[in-house]
Parts: sequence; structure tokens; C-alpha cells
Amino acid sequence: MINFLRPITHGLLAATLLLSACALPRVLKQAETGRTVVAHPTPLTASGETVPFEVTARVPAKHLHKGVAYELLLRYRYEHGLREDTLGRIAFTLGNYVYDDENKAQLVATKKFSLPNTPSRNPGELLAHAQVRELKKNGRVLRAPDDVRVARGIANPARLVVREDTVLTLLPERASNNMSGTRILPLYFDEGQWFIRGYLGTNVAALEDLIDANQHTKQVLIIAGHSPDSVDAHNRLLASKRVRMLLYYYKQRVKNFSYLNKVENIRFDTLAYTRRWDTFLSKVMTSALKADQIDSVVTIINDTRGTFEQKEKALHRLSSFDYISQYIYPVLRFGTVAVTYTAPKRYNSEVYLLSKKIVDKQIETDALTPEELRYSASLTPLLAEKQRIYEVAAANTNSWEAFHNLGVVLLQRAEKEPTDKTRAAYYRRAAVNFTLAAHRNPTAEFFYHAATAYHRAGDRAEALQNYDYAIKLGGARPLLRKIFSDRAALEIELGQTDEALRSLQYTGPSYQNALNTALIEVGREHYDLALTQYRLAQTLRPTAAAPVYGMAVVAAHQKDEAAVGTLLKQAVSLDRSYAQRAVEDLEFQDYAQGKVFREALR
Repeated sequence: MINFLRPITHGLLAATLLLSACALPRVLKQAETGRTVVAHPTPLTASGETVPFEVTARVPAKHLHKGVAYELLLRYRYEHGLREDTLGRIAFTLGNYVYDDENKAQLVATKKFSLPNTPSRNPGELLAHAQVRELKKNGRVLRAPDDVRVARGIANPARLVVREDTVLTLLPERASNNMSGTRILPLYFDEGQWFIRGYLGTNVAALEDLIDANQHTKQVLIIAGHSPDSVDAHNRLLASKRVRMLLYYYKQRVKNFSYLNKVENIRFDTLAYTRRWDTFLSKVMTSALKADQIDSVVTIINDTRGTFEQKEKALHRLSSFDYISQYIYPVLRFGTVAVTYTAPKRYNSEVYLLSKKIVDKQIETDALTPEELRYSASLTPLLAEKQRIYEVAAANTNSWEAFHNLGVVLLQRAEKEPTDKTRAAYYRRAAVNFTLAAHRNPTAEFFYHAATAYHRAGDRAEALQNYDYAIKLGGARPLLRKIFSDRAALEIELGQTDEALRSLQYTGPSYQNALNTALIEVGREHYDLALTQYRLAQTLRPTAAAPVYGMAVVAAHQKDEAAVGTLLKQAVSLDRSYAQRAVEDLEFQDYAQGKVFREALR
């Protein structure tokens, strides 16, 4: 019986294989007839460092065949076809597709993909290649003869982000005979802690430099406080502990490193701020909170009855509490050391000549005071010479003024460089020096300068951190609004549009903010909101081409070819450079070959 059935079994297997092989061309033909593949968004749009997109494929349901699957292999080809990224596949297998709601004869499969956002990947093209495959081990594969182009190139909204740079100027340098004065150094503590932090950003290095400079010290005032949050405020002795820690640290440094001063000859005064709302309110008044939000805080503190803890808990219910806990509480965990000292007077008639000798290492740096050395940089018009003087001043004195002005000179040199690579290197060096200046003289303005330089250099992570530092320190409202505006611009470049909208809440109406808000709304397909912002920008700057060009982009998204032509013509009449931009812009790829588009760019 077994021998009799064996030929029949082999015959059935051969017939099955033959039928399966014959099914592959038929399935491929049926699937390809009426097949559509689209990407969303189109064109592909970068979001920060990546290019996220979704591909949707529709194929006729009649192609389905048991044991055989229709697939689309996706890849992105760039650098003139020399390189490509394999992205994955869309497979019409059970569980990976649904029936189209509007056409039950169609199957729909959707899948998300992403690409790295690098300059080399644009221009490029997203390709799909169809194949059918037997769903078994070592099954046969039949591929379609041609690729299908799904999308071309990558649009990068970050290049349309507007950031109007603040002009940074040199601090005025003056050489004074009177070298006496008072140096005030703020330091900050971790939540609930009284130990001195030794890492960058704490002013510890600046305090040590001041003690080691051996200026004759008369008096030292040490003050410390705590934030109202439960961790800090729960420990009633925390502010006193912070004072004692700073006092101990200062005295030990004098004993070990100062040969001119003695602890017993210095007058030490201390003060601990415990459960005081005045310092908190002063920070609130110099924050970026809106007027009604400030009023709500003041009402709770001044007009509401209750204990210290009850008032602090009431703050938690405010819509602005996230801002308070993130930007105000940290700087209330402070300690301040104010040192009053005297230094011998020095008269000098050859400052510039001596500074050149110091720079050339012909004489020691102590031939000039730090102020005189920095002042000598203002006596030469040459940027390279200014740079060398400030480099020597920064290396030998560690003064924030030298670091800041060195950063400004490096920015000025960057603007004169012809290549992006060299320019970015100067920007990065400037940013490092601005950071060193800001940590020695921590104000919102100086951290903002560091953030600006990092932003120009393309170092987005460092720029974002320094914008954050600047906001936390608080300052004049116009400055804080500008910082939030520039941080919003950076967040758009990073693809963090939700964070950018939150930052824009603390800014006022401006040309930059209107354009950047419109850019976000275009990405969200909120075209009416985008047009409102573009019109606001046009009102603020009637002769600018960017708002009109933005409205043309909106018209392209709305498939309004006539409006695209009218608006592009208006933008080009305001600024001829927008003609070339429109030719290269993928937003207009559907209209680039049309008469309306060509006429608009004449």
C-alpha cells in the first residue's frame, strides 16, 4: 500500500509547487494593477535630527492568494544614486492590512519609518519596489521590474526658522588707579543640601581665585537662604548650615593659601535668611511670568492667611507653578560671599607697550594690573591683537570681563571668515569663553550670550542648556522675552514644537515670533492659524518678503495654484533672492513645471 501511494504523493507535491510558481506572476500583476503608494508628509519633512514619515499603500483585495504575500520594499537613495538606506517593508500579510472604508475592494497597509536628517541626504528620493513571496522557508520571490518613486527630497523647516541675533559688544575697559572694592560672588546649593558644589557653574573657582590673589581683605559678609519647597524649608537650620559651611570653607582657604591675609585680621559677618518671602517675591517680579500670574503669586504670599507651608502648597495650584519650581526655586537655594578688599595703587603711562611685551612673553604679566592689561586691548584696532591680549588676560587673571570680551572678539572674527567650518570653530570658542564669563558673573545676560554663540555654532544641546540657565537667573522683562524667543527658535530646529509653543507663551508680539509660530502651525496643518501669524508678521514689517513667501507655502499645502503664483510674485518683487529659493523649495515641486509658477518668478 505504501509503495502504491508514493508516486501519487510525489505527483501532488509537484503539482502544488507548479501551481504556487504560476501564482506568483498573477498575484504580482493583480496587486500592481491599481496599486498606490503615498508618503505623509509629502514632501518628507525633517523634525530636528530625524525625518519621520508614514507610508500608506493601497492594493486590490483580489490579489490575495494563500501562501503568497505581496510586499513593498522601501529604501531611500541619495548622493546621485551612489548611496541608499534600506528602510524596511510593507507586507500585505494577515494582521498587517485592513479593508479600505470607502472601497472594500481595496486593502490598506500603513507603516512608520524615519531617516537621519543630514545634509548629504538631500536631494534624494524615497523608492518602493514591489515583490511577491512564498510564505515558507526558502520560498520563491518574484520582483517587479521597476522602482516606484514615492517622494523626492527632504524639506527642512528648520532653515526657515527666524532668529534675529542680538549684537554683542565689548565691555568698556577702564584702567583705574584705585584697585580697592567689594567682590560679590553668588553660589548655589542642591535641594536640601548645604555642601558646597565643586563643579562648573558654582563660582567656587572664582572664590578661590579671589582668596588666592592675596588682596588685603578687610571684611567678608556671608549670606545664605533656602527655597520655599518642602525639602528645603522643612529643615529650619538649613540656611544656617549653608552659612557655616561657606564660612568654614573661606577660613580654611585663607589659612592654606593666603600669605598676606590672616583669619583673625578679617571681620566676618554672617546672615541666614529663614522662611522669608521677600527674596522669593523679588525673583518673581524679575521673571518672565505674565502680570496676572505675578499678581496671583503676590496675592497668595501677601494677602492670604496661613502658615508658611500652607502658602507654599497654595502655590502648587497655580498654572505658573511649573515655571516657579523650574526657574525660581533653584536660585533661592543660594549663598553669597561679599569680600571687601584693598590693593595698592599703580600708575602707568605705557600700558599698550607693556601689554605687547607681556603678550610676547618679554616681561611678566604682573607688570600691568588685570584692568590695565584688558584696557590695552581697546588701544589697538586689530582683532587678532585684541584676541591675543584677552587670551593672556583670561589665562592669567580668570576674570569674567576678559573671558567675555575674548568671546566678543572671537564672534567678530567668525563673521569675517569665508568658510562655514572655520566660522563654526570660532563660534564654538566664543561660546566656551562666554560660558566661563557667565559662571564667574552669573546673570541672565551673560548666559544668554553663551547660548547665542552655541546656537550660531550649531551646538544645539549646549545652547538649550545655556538658554535655560539664563531664564532661571531672571532679569529685565525685555531680555527674558528675547531669551524665550530664541529658545523657541532652537526648539523648532530640534523638532520640539510643543516645547517651542510653551516658550512662546512668555514672549511678546514680534516679527521673529510671528514667523516661527506660523512655521509650527504649517507643520501641524493649522493653515488658518498660520496665515494669521504671517499677516501679523507682514503688519510688523511690511517690506519683508518672508511673510508673503510663508503664505505662498500655505497656499501650496492648500493646493491653491493661483494663490501660489500671486503670493510668490509679490515675495519676489520684495526680494529677488526668493526666486531661487522657490525653485529649490520642495514645497512647490507640484507647481515647478507649470506656467503660473514660472510667470511668478520672472
